[in-house]
Amino acid sequence: MKTASARQDEPLMAEFSSNSEIDARAILFQGFVRRFIKKRGPMIQHSVLAALFAAATLAAAPVKVDLKDAMGKPVGTATITEAKKGGVLIHLKLQGLPVGEHAAHIHAVAKCEGPEFTSAGGHFNPEMKKHGLDSEFGPHAGDMPNFTVAGKKGKADATLVNTRVTLDNGPHSVFTNGGTALMIHAQKDDMHTDPTGNAGARIACGTITK
Repeated sequence: MKTASARQDEPLMAEFSSNSEIDARAILFQGFVRRFIKKRGPMIQHSVLAALFAAATLAAAPVKVDLKDAMGKPVGTATITEAKKGGVLIHLKLQGLPVGEHAAHIHAVAKCEGPEFTSAGGHFNPEMKKHGLDSEFGPHAGDMPNFTVAGKKGKADATLVNTRVTLDNGPHSVFTNGGTALMIHAQKDDMHTDPTGNAGARIACGTITK
């Protein structure tokens, strides 16, 4: 699922990589850095390696979400990881759900009190937009594509992309105000009807917290 900004960036990156003058300067700069490190000895090498290691460890750790149905029965998990191009990936592994298309949303409050899960509040929506991935006035940060449940055991193994939320500490973080909730709905999201996309009842929920 590509965003408009991602599509706009691709030609720019292609143009940059084809610019021989810029490429030549980059090669010269890389050579300078290598000579500088070699001249300064092991100490500067260790410092550079330590800095690179520190930068690598800044990536947020995956977050596991345990989902339960209205009666408190476990129905699977979701694993949330940072996406390389921004936002998050949500890998769903579910069972025991009704067959068909379902909506999945991120809700604003980290409370999953059954059987109706109203404790989770409305959709996570820090920019106060309208609902719907297809809405010209949307979407909510918590809006996501539908996924499909199939088979006699009601299983789903799907990965959802959400480019509007993060695992950091900013206003779009899923940890805002103590956390959020991942909600599964009885029906699919129509992608435009405010405020919920006519997605039906809340049938499974899991809190997203640190």
